[in-house]
Amino acid sequence: MIEFAATVFVTLVVIIDPVGTLPIFLALTHGQKVERRRRTAATAVAVAAATLLVVALVGGALLHFLGIGLPALRIAGGLLLLLLSIDMVFARQSGIRSTTRAETREASESEDVAVFPLAIPLIAGPGAIASVILLMQRTEHDLALQAVVIALLLSVLGLCLAVLLFAAPLMERLGRTGINVIGRVFGIVLAALAVQYVIDGTKDALAGVAIAPGRGSAAAHGTPPEAVCLLAPVPIVDCHA
Repeated sequence: MIEFAATVFVTLVVIIDPVGTLPIFLALTHGQKVERRRRTAATAVAVAAATLLVVALVGGALLHFLGIGLPALRIAGGLLLLLLSIDMVFARQSGIRSTTRAETREASESEDVAVFPLAIPLIAGPGAIASVILLMQRTEHDLALQAVVIALLLSVLGLCLAVLLFAAPLMERLGRTGINVIGRVFGIVLAALAVQYVIDGTKDALAGVAIAPGRGSAAAHGTPPEAVCLLAPVPIVDCHA
């Protein structure tokens, strides 16, 4: 339980990256007074929390409805997080962890930036959504573990809110270089987690292939040996011997 909780907490902190959102948050709210900036931060975190909670509760059912298995989700999520980690290590912005130029231009013309782009995609972005689904699937429908994931998700979002509420003084203390250093460390951790997701997904996929119905199962159901040999990619024995 403790090991699982630690993994969940580290994963969510690295993915949501509260410190990494500081420069973008300040840039989007530079014309706002302190009181309005705090309301924007609270609204953004609240919308992100609602989005991620919905994903946590119905994401697995949606994947089941679409016929997407857990191995495929782990591999796809791992690759997505690996791309995100590369951007973090090289301290560069991309559409995965920040807004595109068109989105930034649209946000600059909007009076309210709390929902877009702060809540989505800066806080509840593709990486966070994929991670929440993966973590919930790891619980294997254990209600206690699911409660741990949701509680830690809310804790990390609370940490994100605290960081945004004190964005200006934190930015002065850390500076752009300090934020990039933290981002690079988080990126290295995230890269390791992403590769582990891919490895676990690949193992599960190969295990599923290995236990797929083969010659023994076919024979048990009355399938003729000749038919089994036709289905097998490489005959193990001579069926006509």
